Amino acid sequence: MSDIIAIVIKGGIVMIPLLLCSVIALAVTIERFIYWRQIRSKKPVEQMLEAVEQGKFPEALSRGKGSPLPAARVLAAGLAHRNPSYSKAMEVAAQAEMPILKRRLVILDTIITLAPLLGLLGTIVGMISSFGIMSDVGLGQPHAVTGGVAEALIATATGLLIAILALIPYNYFTTRAEKEMEEIEYYASRMELAMLAQSEAH
Repeated sequence: MSDIIAIVIKGGIVMIPLLLCSVIALAVTIERFIYWRQIRSKKPVEQMLEAVEQGKFPEALSRGKGSPLPAARVLAAGLAHRNPSYSKAMEVAAQAEMPILKRRLVILDTIITLAPLLGLLGTIVGMISSFGIMSDVGLGQPHAVTGGVAEALIATATGLLIAILALIPYNYFTTRAEKEMEEIEYYASRMELAMLAQSEAH
C-alpha cells in the first residue's frame, strides 16, 4: 500500500484528478452493473403478453406499471393508450427509455477521453521539471534527469490504465442498452399482434 502511495506522490499533482476519474468510473460501473442485474429477467414481460393474449388487459396493465423493466413499461404505455393508438404510445415510451438505459454512460465516455490527456499533461509538466533540473546541474548527474523522466511517465501510464479499464464496461453497457432496445421492439411487435388478434376475435 505504501508503494502505491509513493507512486501516486511521484506522479505529481495531475494524479489527483486521475484518481478522482478512477473513483467516478468505478462508481458508475458498479451502479450500472446493479441496474442491469435488476432488469435481466424477462418473465414479467412474458406474463404481460400472456394476459394480453387472454384479453386480460387490466391485469397486464397492473403488472407493467409496477415493473422496473423497460420493456414492461413500454407495453404498459401501449395498454394505457389502447385508444386511439397503442403502437404510437409504445413508440414514444420506447424513446423515453433510451436515456434511462444509457444513463451515466457519458461520464465513462468522458473519462475514457480525459484520463489519457491528463496523464499526458502530467508527463509534460514532469518533463519540464526534468529539463529544469538538467539546466541547473548540467549533464554531470544523469540519475537526477532520468529519475525525473521516469516519474513523469507515471502520469501517462496511470491515465492510459484508467481509460483502458473504463472502456471495457462502457462498451459492455452500451451493447446491453442496444440489445435491450431490440428486445423492446420485439416485445412491442408481439404486443401489437396480440392486440390485433383480440380485436379480430371481438
